[in-house]
Amino acid sequence: MRLESAKYLFDVQSAAQRLGDFVAGKNWEDYERDAMLRAAVERQFEIIGEARAQLGRRDAALLARIEDHRRIIAFRNILIHGYADVDDALVWDIVQTRLPGLRAQVNALLQGAV
Repeated sequence: MRLESAKYLFDVQSAAQRLGDFVAGKNWEDYERDAMLRAAVERQFEIIGEARAQLGRRDAALLARIEDHRRIIAFRNILIHGYADVDDALVWDIVQTRLPGLRAQVNALLQGAV
């Protein structure tokens, strides 16, 4: 794996770790009433989506090994360009259901790079 590709994977890994830290011990009600938490979570998803978009421009084959890579990039675009229509319940659901799998996939890819 090229160093530049590993850097983008590391960015995804770091943002996913921060997301996990931000929501640890939180529930939907906590998320719903805490604007700063929602903003922090959305920002990390923006970083994940942008890092994946950049990775795709440089190493499409590696990006293709990450499940739902197109949907994650599209989600980033919604957060940035459609910010007025962000569905907080959808964001929370993605944190709860998709984030663990993403973290596992990226960690495995990075371990294989060593």
